[in-house]
Amino acid sequence: MFRKILIANRGEIAVRVLRTCRELGIRTVVCYSTRDADSRAVQLADETVRIGPPRAKLSYTNAAAVIQAALNTGADAVHPGYGFLSEDPDFAEACELNGITLIGPPADVMAQLGNKVTARALMSSAGLPLLPGSTDPLDLPGVTRLAAGIGFPLLIKAAAGGGGRGMDVAWDAATLPEVFRRTQATAATLFGDGRVYAERYLARARHVEVQVLADQHGSVLHLGERDCSMQRRHQKLIEESPAPALPRELVERMRRAAVDGARSAGYQGAGTFEFLVDERGEFYFMEVNCRIQVEHPVTEMVTGIDLVAEQIRIASGEPLTLTQDDIVLRGAAIECRINAEDPDRRFAPAPGTITDLALPGGPFVRVDTHVDAGYQVPPEYDSLVAKVIVWAPDRDGATARMRRALDEITVTGPGVHTTTRFLHELLTSPAWHKVTHGTTYIDDLTG
Repeated sequence: MFRKILIANRGEIAVRVLRTCRELGIRTVVCYSTRDADSRAVQLADETVRIGPPRAKLSYTNAAAVIQAALNTGADAVHPGYGFLSEDPDFAEACELNGITLIGPPADVMAQLGNKVTARALMSSAGLPLLPGSTDPLDLPGVTRLAAGIGFPLLIKAAAGGGGRGMDVAWDAATLPEVFRRTQATAATLFGDGRVYAERYLARARHVEVQVLADQHGSVLHLGERDCSMQRRHQKLIEESPAPALPRELVERMRRAAVDGARSAGYQGAGTFEFLVDERGEFYFMEVNCRIQVEHPVTEMVTGIDLVAEQIRIASGEPLTLTQDDIVLRGAAIECRINAEDPDRRFAPAPGTITDLALPGGPFVRVDTHVDAGYQVPPEYDSLVAKVIVWAPDRDGATARMRRALDEITVTGPGVHTTTRFLHELLTSPAWHKVTHGTTYIDDLTG
C-alpha cells in the first residue's frame, strides 16, 4: 500500500479522494492554484504545494509542475481525480518515467482508449456493437462520403474528446460543412487535437454506462450500471443506478460487453464503459472513461463498495478480493449535480460569493461538496458546487427522498444561481416517472 498520495485535482473530488486516503492511513499532498489557496482540500491535506496561478493550463494541467510536486514531497502515487490530467496519456507516461504510480490505467492503455477512434476500432474487434460510422479520423470529403452511405443526422466528434465536449450534430447535407469545421476548431482548442470522426446520431437514445474494476492480475468485474440520460448539451445533470425500465437481458449483455472490452484492452483500475440504447432496445458502444466518474457515488450507494479505495488498492498491485458473485445491487440511488448555473439563461455560469448555504441531511442522504458559506465560486473552473446522492429501497422512494433533499438546499449570494430548482422540476416530470426521457429531453424542453 502507498505511504503518500498526491491529489492532482481540486473541488469536491479532491476532498472525496482525500477522505478515503485518510481512512486507509495514507498521507495526502494536495496541489493547488492560487485561486484555491483557502479551499477545503487544502485545509484537510497533510501537505500542500502551490503549483501555479488560477488558469488550469498553468496549474492543474501543468504536468511538469504536478510531477515536480510529487517528487519534492516524496509521494508514491498521484490520484488525478476526473478532468484535468486524469486521461492524459503523456502525463501517465511522465509519471511512469519518474517512478511515480498514476492511480489509473497504464499510459499505453489510456492512449488507446482515450482516442475515440482507436477505442472504437478496438472495441469492434472485441465484439462490442458500434453505431454506423468511421473507425478512422475524417476530413470533410471523407465525412461527406460517409454521410452519403449512412445518412443523417450525423454526430461529428473530437477523436481526443470527452466529458460531453467536442461534439456537434449535422442534421443534413447543407449544415454538414459548417458543423464539421466548427467541431474541428473546438477539438483543436479544447484538446490540442483537431482530428474528428463521425457516427450515426441517435436523437432519442438512453445513455447507460457500466462501471468496471480490473486489477493487474487479470481479474475484471462489473459493478452494475448507471443511467445518465438526463443531460443538457451532453453534460449530465442526474444519474441513477440501476438503469430503470430496461430489459434485464439487455442490461446483462451491456455488463458482459463492458467486462469483455476491459479485458480485451488490458484495462487496469476503475473505468466506465458508456453505451447508447436506442428505442428498439439495441445498445451501442460509445466510449471508455479511464478514470473515476463524477457520478461514481450512485454505484457506491447500491453496492457498498468504495471505488476510490479499490482504485488505490489496484494501483498498489493488490489483487481484487471481490468476485462477480460478491457484487449485488441493492435498492436504488440517484445523484443530482448542483451547478452554479442559471437555467433561465440557458445554463449560463453564475459564479459569485456564497453568503448563505444549507445542505440536506437525513437517512441515506450523502452530500459531496467542497464549499461553505463565504466560498467564492470561481469563474475559471467547472461550475459544480455539490453532488447530492440518495438511496432508497426502490426508485420511487429514492425520487421522493431526492426531492425532499433538494427542498432543503439553500445556496445564495450576489450573482449566484444554481440548478437546484430545475432539478426538482425534472424529478416531478411525467418523463422521469415513466422513464420516457432520453439524452435530448432537457435540450428539447429548454430550447
